[in-house]
Amino acid sequence: MGKVVLVTGVARPLAGRFVRRVQREPDVERVVAVDAVEPDHPLGDADFVRADIRRPAIGKLLAETGADTVVHLDVSGVPAGSRTGRAAVKETNVIGTMQLLGACQKAPAVRRLVVKSSTTVYGSAPRDPAVFSETTPPKSLPPGGFGKDVVEVEGYVRGFARRRPDVAVCVLRFANVLGPSADSPLAEYFALPVLPTVVGYDPRLQFVHEEDAIEALRIGAAEPRRATLNSGTFNIAGDGVLLLSQAARRLGRPTLPLPLPALTWARAALRVTGITDFSAEQVRLLTHGRVVATRQMRETLGFEPRFSTADAFADYARSRGPGLLPPEAVARAVDRLASVLPDRGQS
Repeated sequence: MGKVVLVTGVARPLAGRFVRRVQREPDVERVVAVDAVEPDHPLGDADFVRADIRRPAIGKLLAETGADTVVHLDVSGVPAGSRTGRAAVKETNVIGTMQLLGACQKAPAVRRLVVKSSTTVYGSAPRDPAVFSETTPPKSLPPGGFGKDVVEVEGYVRGFARRRPDVAVCVLRFANVLGPSADSPLAEYFALPVLPTVVGYDPRLQFVHEEDAIEALRIGAAEPRRATLNSGTFNIAGDGVLLLSQAARRLGRPTLPLPLPALTWARAALRVTGITDFSAEQVRLLTHGRVVATRQMRETLGFEPRFSTADAFADYARSRGPGLLPPEAVARAVDRLASVLPDRGQS
C-alpha cells in the first residue's frame, strides 16, 4: 500500500496547489485534504474533509484515515474563507497546531510531519545580523502578530519532536511567497498604486516563488534516501536579494517616503479601510528588511529553487500589469532627457 498524506489548510491557494501536486507522486495512494471552510479551487482526486483543526475531532480523523504523512499548511498571516479577523487567524495558527500535534502524538501510523513556517520567526530589528541562519537567535522576538504565532508554533513542534522521536519532522521557514496567485500581506502591499515607505530606509528583501514553495513542500513530504536527509528546520528562499526601491521601480510604483510615526498612522488607516492588512511586523520588515542563508536548504534538504528572488518578483510583477510609472516609459523619458541635455564631456 502507498502513503496516505493528510494536508491541512487546503482552502488556501498554495495548499490547494500542493494537494494537486502531491497526488502525482508514485508512492502516494491517497490524499486527505482538510479545512474548516470549503475551498473554491479544485483538489483533484483528494478526499476533502470539512474539519476544524482547533477541535479534538482532528484526532479521530487521523485515526480513521491512517495517515502516515501530515503536511500542516494551516499556518498563515491572512484569513481564509469565513475565518476573518486576527483572533480567528491566531486561534487557527496556535490552537489548531496544538490540537493537530496532540492528535499526531497519539496516532502510531504517523511517520512524517511537515510544517509550513516563516522567516518572520527571526523578526526585523535594527541590530539584526546581515544574514540569518537556521541556528541564529533573533535579536528581538516578534512582539505580536503572525511572527509571534510562528514562534509559538515552532516551539510546539519541537516539543512534539521530543515526544515522538520516531517521527521525521521537517519545518520549512519560507521567505515571502510571491507569484501570480500569491495572497500574502506583502503581495497586497506591492499591489497598492503608491507604496508607502520609511524615510531613510531601503531594506533588503527575499522572496520565494510559489512554484518553488510547492516543490520544497513535496521534497519535505517525500521519503528520503537517508533518514535524516529532509528532517530538521530549513530556510526556503530564492537566490539574491532586492532592495525595496528596486522592487518599486520594477513594478512601476511610485513610493511615498514617510516618517515612521506617519507610516504607522497610514498602516492603521489602510487596515481600517480594508485596502490591505498592513501589520506592524510588515512595517518592521519594510524598515529593516530580512535576509536568510539557504545553505542547509541545498545541502541537507536537497532543494534547489528554480526562481531567484528577482525572478519570483518579476513573475509577480507581470501578473499585476503596469503601474503608474511603467519602467519602459521611465527609461524612454530618461533617454529623451539625456538627448537634449548638453554633453558635459565636450564642454
